[in-house]
Amino acid sequence: MGVGRGFRVDAVLVQAVIAGALSFAHLHDLAAAAGQDGWKAWAYPISVDLLLVASWRRLRSAGPTRLAWCWFLVALFASLGANVATAGFLDMADPPALLRLGIAGWPALAFLGGTLLAHSPAAPKPIPSASVDATEEAESTVELVPVAERELATEVVSEPDASPAPVEKAPASPASAPVPAVPAVLIDHARKIADEYRARTGSPIDTDTLRSRLGVPSHLADAIAAHLT
Repeated sequence: MGVGRGFRVDAVLVQAVIAGALSFAHLHDLAAAAGQDGWKAWAYPISVDLLLVASWRRLRSAGPTRLAWCWFLVALFASLGANVATAGFLDMADPPALLRLGIAGWPALAFLGGTLLAHSPAAPKPIPSASVDATEEAESTVELVPVAERELATEVVSEPDASPAPVEKAPASPASAPVPAVPAVLIDHARKIADEYRARTGSPIDTDTLRSRLGVPSHLADAIAAHLT
């Protein structure tokens, strides 16, 4: 049975399978040396690899977050630690107590990491720029209508009227303005001011000075000055 034409050997995939198998074996050997025998020794590498894949998938789908990076580094440290530990740096026949403690506490740690990765809300995705451009275009279209109406109204108002405006005749000036009536008390007061001014300056008081002293309008000052002469 020949190999199908669609089948193609991917060197990267082959390398990933080899690296995964070696890491899987190292984790199994480390868990077995720490006292986890039988199926439990095989469950540890599966747990580490699943946490590594879940955190990496969260980084790819939801973007770089502290939660995803934290559990990705934890799983990566567990995998690399097992590779280094089984390379002769530790006595696999008598592993240290700290390693036994880490292996024993890994299931709870992996369960916590998987739960947080599965149930924590993802970061909100940014709004695409196309919707923003569409909103701005809609706002500019709405603003064009009042502007066009204002321009049309301005043209209508600025249009000259066909009918000529009626010419108003200037009012005829009166032949002689009537002299306002002046109270006698005001005339007596004005006379005292005029006498005081004559005694001080030696000349009769003028109309402007009389108006400023009395605080009256010009036409009333003229009428008072006419009574004083």
